[in-house]
Amino acid sequence: MKHTRLDELSDGIFAIVMTLLVFELRVPSFFADPTNQELWYEITKLLPSFLSYVLSFALLFTYWRAHHFFISIYAKNIDSRLANINALFFMFISLVPFSTSLLGNFNQNQLAISIFSVHTILIGLTLYWMRKYVLYSDNIKNPEISAREIHWSTIRTLVPVVFGLIAIPLSFISPGLSLTLLTLAVIFNLTSWSTRLIEKIFK
Repeated sequence: MKHTRLDELSDGIFAIVMTLLVFELRVPSFFADPTNQELWYEITKLLPSFLSYVLSFALLFTYWRAHHFFISIYAKNIDSRLANINALFFMFISLVPFSTSLLGNFNQNQLAISIFSVHTILIGLTLYWMRKYVLYSDNIKNPEISAREIHWSTIRTLVPVVFGLIAIPLSFISPGLSLTLLTLAVIFNLTSWSTRLIEKIFK
């Protein structure tokens, strides 16, 4: 399989899924023209859905970026097994609008948070499997990659998984803290200073 086929499929799926997220942000409807206060009240009711949209959009961006590195930069060829791992990854990615909608509508519900966390874990583990296969399979050719780069790509891939595992039991105690933990996982992968901070701490 050529890289371009998989790249185009990846970009298409991520573009569609990221666009579908915004459909949950519906403009409030009224029988008559609302006052400013009425409109503002209805807008504030959308805040949980908006926050879950931002969280999921940022999460999808980090997954798209990681997938680009593993498939377009690290892997120099694609075999059938790697293509199948990608299919599983894309299947989980396509379900993000559902778990996002669930979280947006029931953001203080323990089960909704757990489902979103499990979904995050499944995506992260599939991405880790893909990364491991690309780097260590005899069937996949890849360039020379430094030990440091491999180390930090492992951490960035598994941080959402670890935080998701912690978020599930934490949601029984505090849904707010659980959501904060999931948000921190996204922030960690979005920023470059997070890596430098951990290096300074454990240096």
